[in-house]
Amino acid sequence: MKFVDEVTIDISAGNGGAGCASFRREKFIPFGGPDGGNGGRGGHVFAEADLNINTLVDYRYTRKHFARNGEAGRGSDQFGAAAEDIVLRVPVGTIITDIETGEQICELLTHGERVMLAKGGDGGFGNLHYKTSTNRAPRQKTPGWPGEAKNIRMELRVLADAGLLGMPNAGKSTLIAAISNARPKIADYPFTTLHPNLGVVRVGPSQSFVVADVPGLIEGASEGAGLGHYFLRHLQRTRVLLHMVDMAPFDDAVDPVAQAKAIIKELKKYDQALYDKPRWLVLNKLDMVPVEQRPALVKDFVKRMRWKGPVFEISALTREGCEPLIRAIYEHVAAINSPPVVEPDVRFVEAPEPATAPPSDDPRFR
Repeated sequence: MKFVDEVTIDISAGNGGAGCASFRREKFIPFGGPDGGNGGRGGHVFAEADLNINTLVDYRYTRKHFARNGEAGRGSDQFGAAAEDIVLRVPVGTIITDIETGEQICELLTHGERVMLAKGGDGGFGNLHYKTSTNRAPRQKTPGWPGEAKNIRMELRVLADAGLLGMPNAGKSTLIAAISNARPKIADYPFTTLHPNLGVVRVGPSQSFVVADVPGLIEGASEGAGLGHYFLRHLQRTRVLLHMVDMAPFDDAVDPVAQAKAIIKELKKYDQALYDKPRWLVLNKLDMVPVEQRPALVKDFVKRMRWKGPVFEISALTREGCEPLIRAIYEHVAAINSPPVVEPDVRFVEAPEPATAPPSDDPRFR
């Protein structure tokens, strides 16, 4: 199935039905009076988040979604039926924006969350509505009110706790396949990953977190090189970024430090808030480096990077060093998600001094 994370569609709620101007005509009842009913309400347009959907491909080619109009009122005191609402099911993490105003309508973050995008028009009034003690034969009626129509943009940002960031062939897909049940495409050429992949990492029976793998970033992505910055939006909701570095590139002329600095530079160009997120260095493919050379290689890399944050040495292929990384991610995410413990506000109040006993000669206490 093709991964689509941004679409533009037209939506329109239904118009309200027109009211009816009618009079009761029945034998032996010369003054039947007005009996025209009101029109029915037009259908609303809703958006609902669904965990079973992970792409917006359903709206890629179906660009127009219109609700039906309400039924018109009829005689014999018959009101028109309201039209059926339509529900647009979207993935969890979808942001919906009104293109004309630029205003964000909603952000659906939980399964089953439903938001009205366009309100259906109310039905018009029939002449029965205008009947009073002084106006016994009204002939006025009103048409139905129009429903709202909008041109909206849907943008999907996947919900993940940790995001994998790095150059193509840094081993991001291999890592997510090693620590989760995700099975992305893995090959020995760049840009194997063409769309984000999500994997659930199980730490315990009831302990887990979600990892997102996005296509690799290269120098010049801000100018459109490679896949550009297109998929970086999917890392904006993550708690921590895992900057993966290939420590054993195929080409000896490639400098891992220069590649890592290029990724950081492109990240800062894209979004300062994303750049300010907690970021950990994950040095991958150390299984291809002799054991005796690893400490010096890692020390030289950290020194040249002038890196002060956490550093993890792993091999995604052999799973060496993956368990400490998994545990550290889980503890970091759990610390953020758990609410802070608020100490109760205990105040100590001094007890009042006991009252003095009344004098024994007081007649009131005899």
